[in-house]
Amino acid sequence: MENRTARLTVLIDPRKKKLFEEICAQQDLTPSQVMRRLIRQYIMENAGDRELPAWLTAATLRGEK
Repeated sequence: MENRTARLTVLIDPRKKKLFEEICAQQDLTPSQVMRRLIRQYIMENAGDRELPAWLTAATLRGEK
């Protein structure tokens, strides 16, 4: 996991939030862990020709949550 963090605020329908939190709990994951994984996947899939930093690609290869 990254050493430093920054806050990201997302507005979401309360029903979706509740369902998301329930599913995360069933998988023994925090919503933050799932969002970090989704963001990493999104970056990897959409980076195009950009050279990605080693810390990002290494975390993905290790399967970090």
